[in-house]
Amino acid sequence: MSHDTYELKAEAREQVGKGSARAVRRDGKVPVVIYGDKQPPLAIALNYKDLFYKIHGGGFLTTVATIDVDGKKIQVLPKDFQLDPVKDFPVHVDFLRIGKDTEVNVDVPVHFINEDKSPGIKRGGVLNIVRHEVEFHCPANAIPEFITVDLAGTDIGDSIHISAVKLPAGVKPVISDRDFTIATIAGSSAMKPEPEATTEVAAAEPAAPAAEEK
Repeated sequence: MSHDTYELKAEAREQVGKGSARAVRRDGKVPVVIYGDKQPPLAIALNYKDLFYKIHGGGFLTTVATIDVDGKKIQVLPKDFQLDPVKDFPVHVDFLRIGKDTEVNVDVPVHFINEDKSPGIKRGGVLNIVRHEVEFHCPANAIPEFITVDLAGTDIGDSIHISAVKLPAGVKPVISDRDFTIATIAGSSAMKPEPEATTEVAAAEPAAPAAEEK
């Protein structure tokens, strides 16, 4: 399932706007907005270092967090964030409130296993990844950390579709009108020929005609 949840302490912001946001950043904090769950948006400020390490630590957008706003704890899921284009530090984050029945669309990474058990890859074939992430609709408190594609038994020319992936309960692809491809096993110039190929070619060549007697 998803990464371990975490908690961040926040301060409520009474004022919003560009001027207020700049003042928040000067204090070493990041302006944040919490919205959703049929409640008005809540403007807060979070510690810059706490957010920096969470964003760059992996799984940020698929991990439910708890925000402690002056003693009131709110469960949230990060929905979007902006980084400084030069220094790569967070300048703004949006969080979605999570209720007990909240469902979300989220991009989940794809992991591949058993490449060493793929006959096609062993012969020099190449794993061609069509989708590094797949968008799923799922409960906010049950987001998969990743989905796993098993390559055991795959050969040159094979395609792995979403229907071949075992998904957790309640997790459904957002694309539902087709069995889309996640990866293929493609041929390459480094492929090893089949052992019987040389024999078959030789057998297929016609014998030279015998010389006529004079």
